[in-house]
Amino acid sequence: MMKKKLCFPDWIPLLLLCHLQLPTLVCSKHHGNPANDLVEIINQNRTAQKLERLNDSPGLGCMALQYVELCKGNCSGNSAVNCKPPTDDFTEVFAPNCGVELPTIGTITGHIVGCQSKYTEPSLAFANVLVKDNKSLSVLRNKSHNEVGVGLIGFHEGPFFWCVLFSNGGTNSSFVLEDRGEGIKQNKGCYSGSAFPCNAGHKSAMLFNYIITFSYLFVSLLNQI
Repeated sequence: MMKKKLCFPDWIPLLLLCHLQLPTLVCSKHHGNPANDLVEIINQNRTAQKLERLNDSPGLGCMALQYVELCKGNCSGNSAVNCKPPTDDFTEVFAPNCGVELPTIGTITGHIVGCQSKYTEPSLAFANVLVKDNKSLSVLRNKSHNEVGVGLIGFHEGPFFWCVLFSNGGTNSSFVLEDRGEGIKQNKGCYSGSAFPCNAGHKSAMLFNYIITFSYLFVSLLNQI
C-alpha cells in the first residue's frame, strides 16, 4: 500500500516562525519589540488630534523599564499599579542602571503606568490598560511633551507591566545614553528605541508558545496521513 506523502501546509512555516520568536512578544511590527509598537500607536493617536509626534527616546524608554521593574508585585485588579517611586530614583537609580548621562536628564512631564495578568498586543494594552480614562488620555495629549519612552516587563510569577514616560527635552539632547547611544544592556524586559533585543523574562509564556506551535504541527501531520 502506498503511503500518503506528508507535507506542511503553507501557513505552518509562518506559524512556527511567529511562535518561536521572543516569548509572548511575538510577531511584533518592530522586530519583536512591542514597546516600539506602542510608541507608534501613541503618535498615531496624537497626530489624529493634530498634535505633534513625539521623539522616541531610548534613554527615557530604558528609565520607563526601570520604573516598572521596581514596581513588580504592585498590580491591582483594575490594572492599576500601586507604586510611586521617589523622585530621586530617576537620577540615582534609573539613570545609572540605564547608562543615561546625568547632565542630559530632562524634566518628566507625565507618565502612564498599567499592568495586566498576561501579555496582550500593544493596541489592546494601549486601549485597555494604559489609556482607559480621561485622566490618562489628558496625559497622552499634553502639548508640553516632546519625547516619549516606553518600557514593559513580564515576571515569571506575576503580571506584565507597561510604563510610558513623557518629557519636554530636546531631540537627541536629553536622556542621552552612554557608549554612543548603546547604554547598559538590560537583562529583562523591553524598552522603545533599544539597540538590544527584547528579553521578556516570562519563561512560562515561552513554554506556552512552544506547546501551541508543536500542537499545531502535530495535528497538521495527523491530518496529512
